[in-house]
Amino acid sequence: MRLTDVFSLSTRMFKKRSMRTWLTILGIGVGIGAILFLVSLGYGLQRVLLEKITTSKALLSLDVASGESELVVLDEERLEEIANIPGVSKISPTINIPGQLTLGELTGDVALMGIRPDYFELSVMEAAYGDLFVARNRVVLSKAALKLFNVNPLESLGKEVGLTLFFPLTNEEGTTEVRVISKKEKYYISGITPDENVAYAFFSLGAIKDFDIQKYSGAKVVVDSEDYLEPVRAEIVKKGFLVSALSDTVKQANKIFRAIQIALALFGVVALLVAAIGMFNTMTIALLERTHEIGIMKAIGATSRDTWKMFLVESLIIGVLGGVAGIAIGFIGIFIFSQGINLVARGLGGQTVRLFYTPTWFIVFIFVFSSLVGFLTGLYPARRAAKLNPLDALRYK
Repeated sequence: MRLTDVFSLSTRMFKKRSMRTWLTILGIGVGIGAILFLVSLGYGLQRVLLEKITTSKALLSLDVASGESELVVLDEERLEEIANIPGVSKISPTINIPGQLTLGELTGDVALMGIRPDYFELSVMEAAYGDLFVARNRVVLSKAALKLFNVNPLESLGKEVGLTLFFPLTNEEGTTEVRVISKKEKYYISGITPDENVAYAFFSLGAIKDFDIQKYSGAKVVVDSEDYLEPVRAEIVKKGFLVSALSDTVKQANKIFRAIQIALALFGVVALLVAAIGMFNTMTIALLERTHEIGIMKAIGATSRDTWKMFLVESLIIGVLGGVAGIAIGFIGIFIFSQGINLVARGLGGQTVRLFYTPTWFIVFIFVFSSLVGFLTGLYPARRAAKLNPLDALRYK
């Protein structure tokens, strides 16, 4: 029997049992669509999170802090040593100083953080209002700091503030004294961070360059490429410092999201399994309904292999069409859900976000998977059809 004849006989189901056939395809499509929808949601959430917390430079940065030993101090000499490690392209030190912030007639205690202008470029911090920019007369505050003064964040941009630093200095005798420094310069708020828990203010290290900075609180170290991350980290750890990397957090997040994606896919697989059982039932009923027909075909010369091909092609067609329908159903569901979520977000004054992301390879995979399900589901009915005795089949009613 020619392949065209096998295909023609296999597609007769769309004419004779069209409703049952299309419902079977729809069942497969719903299962495939559920997998596509849920896995795309997992990928989308992962992408949204990682885009929020990472930049290319942030992923190549290491956060360095002093260890537990008081002998390990992050001073200018140690910064120079770290900067000379092969693979280090940039180092940006930071210093934390207790202090006070004055806004209008009110003064509140805040944590003052002296940074270089490139600090925000190397971090994962984003501005809630304004720009994350510090200079000799520019400061960046957290939302928590503004709560101390009961000021609206948007209205605070450009307002003048005063800084008072409680600067620790170690004298020749080795004892630490606190020097109170009230900065006479005028400072203006350039940006607000979204942190509502910790009251802090970023200011430029250039504002205290005239003071003897004996040690820094930490530093961000940027390497040339990902290949240098571990070697540079190992060298810094050897010097007694504590080192952490955003890439570690990203790796852990990816592991967690991989587990979430698998869990979501399993929910879709359950729906697909139910549809596959329905398809198996459809093919088995088709075998019973066409037993007499199979007997006639074999009596006039059709081989067992021809019968086997006919049922297998029929189940494969259902699987392929189910995959196409599932991909369409999945994307329709994604579109409707995304539009609904973003409509609510815009109504509440928020920003729209892309919650779903579907890699091209996954679309190809899910189509192949659906076809494979159709093929496997049809194996048993095809085998039974091929083994039917022509005489028994002709007697079957």
